[in-house]
Amino acid sequence: MAILRRLSLFLAALIVAAGIGWILIGPEWRALLAHQPYGRDILFWNQAQRDAGFRMIDRIPFVIDAHEIEAGNEVRELPEGEPLDTGIDLDAYLAANRTAGIVILHNGKIRLERYEMGFRSDGRWTSFSVAKSLTSTLVGAAVKDGAIKNLDDPVSDYIDELKGSAYDGVTVEQVLTMTSGIDWNEDYSDPASDVAQFDLQEVEPGRSALATYMAGLGRAHAAGEVWNYSTGETNLIGVLVSRATGRELASYLSEKIWTPYGMEQDATWLLGHDGHEISGCCIQASVRDFARFGQFMLEGGLDVLPDGWIAAATVKQADIGSPGEGYGYQWWTWDDGAYQADGIFGQGIFIDPNRNLVIASNASWTSALGDTGGEWEARKGFYKAIQHAIDMEAQAAQGDAPQ
Repeated sequence: MAILRRLSLFLAALIVAAGIGWILIGPEWRALLAHQPYGRDILFWNQAQRDAGFRMIDRIPFVIDAHEIEAGNEVRELPEGEPLDTGIDLDAYLAANRTAGIVILHNGKIRLERYEMGFRSDGRWTSFSVAKSLTSTLVGAAVKDGAIKNLDDPVSDYIDELKGSAYDGVTVEQVLTMTSGIDWNEDYSDPASDVAQFDLQEVEPGRSALATYMAGLGRAHAAGEVWNYSTGETNLIGVLVSRATGRELASYLSEKIWTPYGMEQDATWLLGHDGHEISGCCIQASVRDFARFGQFMLEGGLDVLPDGWIAAATVKQADIGSPGEGYGYQWWTWDDGAYQADGIFGQGIFIDPNRNLVIASNASWTSALGDTGGEWEARKGFYKAIQHAIDMEAQAAQGDAPQ
């Protein structure tokens, strides 16, 4: 009886401790735990898991490891500007687009900042393919440093795993523009697609699992002729930068951009099974710091990038079959001079040099491409509405100016 009594007391203590712990962990972790199980197959999380997990994907125990992208001690301030009249029902748009956070910079000042879905300004949200544009910018930094000699170099010169594969003869620039001609399936709804399978590649000692997976793919087109969107290509770019510089991507990003430009918070970069950053995806950062990266691009990349890099990276280098749009060095381009970093489920950085405009936003769309709920088209319309609002302000200012 004494043993049973002690066991009962012990179980009661566990229940009380669990109850206290449930209170102390806070609402975001309670939401996280309420929607278990989680796994590495992020593409196939349900809506509740996405809403809870995207804001803490680097902190889910035993699921995905990450490297830290350290910020420095000096923070680049983002001064407040006049509130922007968007000309639309902003509350309705943010709700329908399932937006978690948005920051609009105009002339380097915050014109609009909002947080929804219980997200906060000091929180980190995952980027998905917005990370591609940061990865390609690190290629520019490596070129500036002399670690990558020429974009016309064969990519296999830098990544041994690719020698003897369909990547023989494919240049660094063709990988940057996703025109390698390699057969890759980016279907987010298909568990058998390449984008769902690459992270399952068996890890071999001393080899990149990401590069090994890509080396096993066949050829669909001649190199340089056809654009095909491929997260695998960006994964290779990340391996390329690491091999060329001898650095982890997270520390290189910290050294070249995050610290010198004055990002406010540390960020993180998710790792594949081989311990290398998944460079086609998943940098976790605050909305303000994603907006700062957009401002970094607007201001010419300081002295981190070679002369002419941004001009080449952010114009149409490949035809994607969409009128008025194209693809640069891992940037989506508009023929009016604007360009954007774009990630599934609603992540984005929109940059318009002609208007000195940056729009950084995070979301949890109802589908990867925002096609089933119309979120993608709505966000594109929102970008255009903000461009129009900036134009109306400029016209009004000219009208009020002395003649």
